[in-house]
Amino acid sequence: MLPEGFKSEVEQALQGRKFFRLREVFSDMEPPDAADAIDALEPEDRAVAFRVLRREHAAEVFGYLEGESQEGLLKALAEDKVAAILNDMSPDDRTHLLEELPASVTQQLLVLLSAEERRIASRLLGYPEDSIGRLMTPEFVAVRSSWTIEHTLRHIRHYGDDGETLNVIYVVDEGWNLIDDLRIRQVLLADPESTIADLLDGNFTALRATDDQESAVPVFMEYDRVALPVIDSRGVLLGIVTIDDVIDVAAEEATEDIQKIGGSAALEQPYMQIGFFQMMWKRMGWLVLLFMGQLLTLNAMGFYADRIAEALVLVLFVPLIISSGGNSGSQAATLVIRAMALGEVAMGDWWRVMRREILFGLILGVVLAIIGFGRVGVGESLAAATVRIGSSSPRRSASRWSAWCCGAW
Repeated sequence: MLPEGFKSEVEQALQGRKFFRLREVFSDMEPPDAADAIDALEPEDRAVAFRVLRREHAAEVFGYLEGESQEGLLKALAEDKVAAILNDMSPDDRTHLLEELPASVTQQLLVLLSAEERRIASRLLGYPEDSIGRLMTPEFVAVRSSWTIEHTLRHIRHYGDDGETLNVIYVVDEGWNLIDDLRIRQVLLADPESTIADLLDGNFTALRATDDQESAVPVFMEYDRVALPVIDSRGVLLGIVTIDDVIDVAAEEATEDIQKIGGSAALEQPYMQIGFFQMMWKRMGWLVLLFMGQLLTLNAMGFYADRIAEALVLVLFVPLIISSGGNSGSQAATLVIRAMALGEVAMGDWWRVMRREILFGLILGVVLAIIGFGRVGVGESLAAATVRIGSSSPRRSASRWSAWCCGAW
C-alpha cells in the first residue's frame, strides 16, 4: 500500500513540474510503491511521471503497473524508450505483458527487442496459454557436477547478476539435463576443494513446461520452495519458476473459485474494467439456471394446493423451507468447489460426491424437520391453552398462533 506522504509528494512535484524532485521521490520508493503512485495518476500524467524514472528502475516499475497503465505507456512513450523497457524487463513479466496485448501489437513490440531477447520472448510465447512455460524465466545459474566449490563460487560471482534468484543452484550434465538442485547454503558451507558431486543426493523436484500453471501451486506449497526448475519431456533444464509468479496464479485461481461459489462465471478482467454487457452475460447465465430450478417450487406448491387451502398457516413455512434449501445448497457448493480447487475432489468422483450429499441432505432435512415440528407443537399447545382459559375467541387464538410461528407475537 502506497503511503499518503509519497502520493502527495508525487502529485505536488508533478503539478509544479519539478522533475528532478520527482526523480528523487521515485528513487526512494520500492518498485511496487512507485507503480502504485503512477497507477493513481491521471492517464495523461502517467507518461510524464514514468519518463523521469532512471533506466535501471523503469523496467522493474513497469512490471508492477496495471495492464491498462502498461498499454497506455506503450502508446505514449517513444519507440527507443519502449525498446529499452522491454529489453530490460524480466522474461516472465514481459511474456505476461505480450500475451495480454493484441497479436498485431505483440508483433510490433517483438521487433523492438534485441536478437537474444526476441529469441527468448518467442520461445516463451510458443508455449500453450496458461502453461508453466509462460511463467518461467531462463535467467538462472547452472553448474556442472565435476566443478570444485571454489570454481562454482567464481562462476556464481560472474553470472549471478543475470539470475532471477540465487537461493538455488542447478546442476546439469553436458546435454543440460537436470541432475540435481542445491541450496546456496550448501555450496557456501562446503569445503572449497570438494566438488559439486560430493553434495548431490539426486533428490529434486521439477515442473514440466507444458503442464498447467495451476499444477505448480500445490508443488510449491508441498516442498516450501522459492523457485523450482522447469524441464521438457526429455529432462532438459529450460528455466525456473519463482514463488512470486506462482502466488499470482494462486490468487487468480482463488478469485475464480470465489466467483463461481457466488453463482457467476469467472471474470477474466478486474471488476471495474470488464465491459457492461460481458458482466451481464457472466452473471445472467447462472441466475437464469438457478431461477429455472427454483420454479420447481411452484410445481410442488401447486401439487399441495388443496392442503394449503385447508390450512393457510402452512404458507408461513414456505419462505423457511426455501431459505433452508438455499443455505444447504450454498454449503454444498462452497465445500465441493473448494475441494475441487485444492485437488481433494476430481471429476471422476462425481458419484461419491452425489451419494455423500444425498445422505447429508436426508439427515440434515430430518434434523430441521424435527426442529420445525417441535416449533409447531409448542405453538399449537399455546393456542390450545389460550382457548381453554377463554382469553380470546378460537379464531383470534389461531391468528395469534400463526403470528407467533412467524416470530411476531
